[in-house]
Amino acid sequence: MEKLSLTEKLMYSTVRIECKKEKGMTTGTGFVFAFKDSEGLYIPVVITNKHVVENGLEGKLIFTLADEDGNPNHNERINYEIKNFEQFWIKHPSEDVDLCVMQIGHVMNLLKKQQKKIFITPIEEHLIPEENYLENLTAIEEICMIGYPNGIWDSVNNLPIIRKGITATHPKFDYNGKEEFLIDAACFPGSSGSPVFLMNIGSYTDKNGAVHSGNRIALLGILYAGPQNTSIGEIVTIPIDYKKISVTNIPNNLGFVIKAKRISELKHIVLEKARKNEIY
Repeated sequence: MEKLSLTEKLMYSTVRIECKKEKGMTTGTGFVFAFKDSEGLYIPVVITNKHVVENGLEGKLIFTLADEDGNPNHNERINYEIKNFEQFWIKHPSEDVDLCVMQIGHVMNLLKKQQKKIFITPIEEHLIPEENYLENLTAIEEICMIGYPNGIWDSVNNLPIIRKGITATHPKFDYNGKEEFLIDAACFPGSSGSPVFLMNIGSYTDKNGAVHSGNRIALLGILYAGPQNTSIGEIVTIPIDYKKISVTNIPNNLGFVIKAKRISELKHIVLEKARKNEIY
């Protein structure tokens, strides 16, 4: 198997989501995450925002397949199509938390019977930072976000778009009292559900100004919305999913990000369903 760099691995952590709704097609971003328990149970899921799949009549997840050596085969993919799309997602129990997950182990098992395998690099729980980790960050940190802004992607190779930016509010604080923070990055419709990573390659500086060599990466959160100016100058907050409509809203290049620790609040629900063989 070919050895991939850290940033190359992240390219294969996301999944393009296409959703048919009454008002037309939308696109959004999902990413593959792995839940584990102490007994060795391993549950791969796709995580995205509730509003990406809400009222979804039909949906499609697009995966790259692996070749015989376990490397990504960019010439072969699977379009996993689902009827009654919304009902297959496990939603975060809090109405104000725009997160949901779908188990994909059954997809992987089905392909295994066909001697096929999805090429994915799941994000694992150890990348979710603890509170003391956030305390040691500075107010301005480099971040990267991976997804499908405005539905744009490398359709030939089934690869996402990588954006860079900085934290616009300190990740240790809850912005306006919610477990969220802001990023300063180009956040366009279609990026809903994009994972937002703290990303330093080669070196980084800590809050005391000391320079450290090596890489530093953490899953800080999930993009779900962003403030925009309307044509009359009003500032509004809209979900960052994409649909083909004519708009006059102007992005502020800011994004609202749900803190990654809220993913853990879904873990016990997912594991409980898996133990009961309630596969969706």
